[in-house]
Amino acid sequence: MQTNNHKIEDYDLVLDAKYGKEGTPQREKFEEDARAFYASQVLLQARKEAKMTQSELAEKAGTTKSYISKIENGVIEPGVGLFFRLINALGLRIEISKPLGL
Repeated sequence: MQTNNHKIEDYDLVLDAKYGKEGTPQREKFEEDARAFYASQVLLQARKEAKMTQSELAEKAGTTKSYISKIENGVIEPGVGLFFRLINALGLRIEISKPLGL
């Protein structure tokens, strides 16, 4: 939910109006782009906090500087294997857990 001039709006309604209902191709594309952008920002911030250049990260992860740049700019989303190599190269870890109640 967001506030806009003291009017409370349901964010799903905002997305529905701008990108179509959930399940439509336009909404799926928007959500895919949003996930790619979010992942790119997480990796960019982690790289900066590690005081590592794109070239250094690329070398440690076994890819190229230009590929790292494309990931950080949200142009492409890394595959699972590369994502885990990037996380490892940055000294991070991923924790996977089941939601409560499952």
